Amino acid sequence: MGIYEPIETGSRSQRTFSFAARVLGALKLDGPLLIGLGLITVYGFVILYSASGQSWNRVADAAIRACLGGVAMCALAQVKPAFLRRLAAPLWALGVVLLVVVDITGHIGKGAQRWLDLGFIRFQPSEIMKLAVPMTCAWWLHERPLPPSFASLCVLAGIILLPTGLTIMQPDLGTGGLIMIGGMMVVIMAGLQFRIIFGLAGLGALAGWLAWQYVLYDYQKQRVFTLLDPESDKLGAGYHIIQSQIAIGSGGVFGKGLLNGSQGQLEFLPERTTDFIYAMVGEELGLLGATILLLLYLFVVGRALYLAVETQDTFARLLAGSIALTFFVYVFINAGMVSGLIPVVGVPLPLVSYGGTSMVTLLAGFGILMSLYSHRKLVAS
Repeated sequence: MGIYEPIETGSRSQRTFSFAARVLGALKLDGPLLIGLGLITVYGFVILYSASGQSWNRVADAAIRACLGGVAMCALAQVKPAFLRRLAAPLWALGVVLLVVVDITGHIGKGAQRWLDLGFIRFQPSEIMKLAVPMTCAWWLHERPLPPSFASLCVLAGIILLPTGLTIMQPDLGTGGLIMIGGMMVVIMAGLQFRIIFGLAGLGALAGWLAWQYVLYDYQKQRVFTLLDPESDKLGAGYHIIQSQIAIGSGGVFGKGLLNGSQGQLEFLPERTTDFIYAMVGEELGLLGATILLLLYLFVVGRALYLAVETQDTFARLLAGSIALTFFVYVFINAGMVSGLIPVVGVPLPLVSYGGTSMVTLLAGFGILMSLYSHRKLVAS
């Protein structure tokens, strides 16, 4: 070897890893979080292929929506937190206007008026509020003393409850609840005293009683009764949860095998590509497959919380923490719903259930989270 010949350092795999890390750094993307989200999405494609009766069209639709969500994630990861703060209130106001429009003239599907039909695309404005509400709550608290004062709590209540109420009126109790949870996560992380938390819990119980008496529809009340005794109406309100429990229980430890689940493949299991797709996982891939999926979710939540802790100002920490914890709540609600632990509220399994606006919103949220982390030294700019 000549003295002027360059010496190659590191193996090819090390150089490839280094190059990938530089590319992700330039794009403001977090590698471990991106890998976790990618694995869950691919897992979802496999389950969706089986749940949809081996429909490649359904998988292709989901892949296109995942790509749109990926583009949104990459784009939002480039945006500085200062711009996100300025965007929060206008985005919330736009979302409220769109919710009012939906409640008046929205597209009706499956008995609910939740969509705006623009001809070339149909979307749910309530999905926007899943991001807009926690963003606006974090914006409001950014330069105010913590824990929040009573006056701040009143403003935050309006920011959270107005879009929540408009969404529940569609009716969409599940999404309305998720919007409220996203905002409440920000408020709780702002440092509420326990006496205020207990007081709010009491007010929440009162609001729940009033909603039960004057707001909830009969079919929504029936879901609560069905949770307590699904056998009381086997062919009616209890049918969904009974079939779901049969599917999960029959899968055993290792499952019946992909494409071999009787409840799903013979169409006994309702909504098997959307709300009840986790029951398909339990039946065909068993306890092992369901546990692997939950571990992937826990990895994503854990990594997201780590990024949230590393951010450097109030707005970033509150918003990033809300995104991470709300994602966990999505998973908990869906898994609990199909297992019969909580009432059926129509919450999809994140990145696995078939659905367009929801997947794009979730990935957009993680794009915001990556932006808050990657720009943590630039938050004052």
